[in-house]
Amino acid sequence: MKKKVIIALSVLAAIIIIIAIATSKKTGVIPQKVKVNKGPFEILVTITGELQAKNKEDITGPSELRQSRSFRVSDIKIQDLIPEGTVVDSGQYVATLDRSSLSNRLKELEDEEETSQQQFLKTQLDTTLQLRSLRDDLINLEFELEEKQIVVDQSKFEPPATQRQAQINLERAERNFKQAKRNYTLKKEQAEASMREVSISLARQKREKQDMLNVLEKFIIKAPKPGMVIYFREWGGQKRSVGSSISPWDLTVATLPDLSVMISKTYVNEIDVSKLKVNQPVRIGVDAFPEKSYTGIVADVANIGEQLPNTDAKVFEVIIRVNEYDPILRPSMTTSNQIVTRNFDDVLFIPLEAVNVEDSISFVYTTKNKKQIVMLGDQNENFIIVEKGLNENEEVYISIPENTDKFTLAGLELIPEIKARLAEQKQKEEQAKVDNRENGNKLREPRGRGGRMPNQNSK
Repeated sequence: MKKKVIIALSVLAAIIIIIAIATSKKTGVIPQKVKVNKGPFEILVTITGELQAKNKEDITGPSELRQSRSFRVSDIKIQDLIPEGTVVDSGQYVATLDRSSLSNRLKELEDEEETSQQQFLKTQLDTTLQLRSLRDDLINLEFELEEKQIVVDQSKFEPPATQRQAQINLERAERNFKQAKRNYTLKKEQAEASMREVSISLARQKREKQDMLNVLEKFIIKAPKPGMVIYFREWGGQKRSVGSSISPWDLTVATLPDLSVMISKTYVNEIDVSKLKVNQPVRIGVDAFPEKSYTGIVADVANIGEQLPNTDAKVFEVIIRVNEYDPILRPSMTTSNQIVTRNFDDVLFIPLEAVNVEDSISFVYTTKNKKQIVMLGDQNENFIIVEKGLNENEEVYISIPENTDKFTLAGLELIPEIKARLAEQKQKEEQAKVDNRENGNKLREPRGRGGRMPNQNSK
């Protein structure tokens, strides 16, 4: 009994295997097919971007660092910085700068002030002693002049020679007194000038020291107005945070963006930049909120290309303005931007997968067993416009069908027109290269605030 059951099961399994093999040989793979559609058609350029506020106010270090050369600092580190995204009120704490960068200079200023103070005291003592000595000499000369006058008065009863000698001595004494008086006046003016000089030097040292102390007080950075603190992005794309440095030429510590008007900053490759124009409509999505959608327009397209850091790609900056205001939107959020470069109201189009190319001639396989040559137009992410060769609702294969050698070649009359168009396109490309060489087509390094690599897919 068991043997019969085993034999029956074996026969049944063999039959199933034979049927499966036979069926698979007959059926094969059925190619997919699709109808030629007719209707509106959009040409898109899709790129990723980064949200930024159109307007912002910088939170900066002390402006005195830029205005005064006496501080002699090239960079100052950020010692502390509140977390990005913190909402602050006017005058609220934001950051602290490292004072050690100015401590050595403050010590130098204190030493210079002390030296100037000692110099002031020394000059004051020297001039006091010198003028006192000159005043004593002047008094002695005045007494001597008075004595000579007495001698002259007493010599009127003496011989003429004695009288003359006394008169000469009196005149000499008068001259010495006048010279000493003039010398005292000059020495006094000289002493006053010396005192003014050391006084000015001392006042300058005190002022520089006080300026330094005032600047050090401003190393505690506070918000100039209410807003949300966003870290400043340097030209290489890095965010300025704790440990980063500012300089007298770039004092920005962080920013307070105006969130009422947002833009998406992005970069497009040089192949697609010719398609973009100002005021083109844009559909905007935000990665953080995939359920949300927004609209915008192209606000600016750069005329000069950039080479982003650590890449060889040549890109052009594109600024997209967001039309709507939404309080959930924040700077640095990643956006997906679909820029509508062209619109067609009523055209024929098929999937890109249905198009095959041989020797620069495009064709499709139809369900009527034709290898149909087609003239194609613009394309987007998934579809391409068919200008000639197909009709609406005609069916074409997406994948290559079997026995394509049995398909009839159709549309040969389109080949001359297709080749003419290809030649015209090539001529335009060559002319564009010549124009670029003549215009210089120079690249510039990006300044600012950096950026992410663009999505290079043209749609």
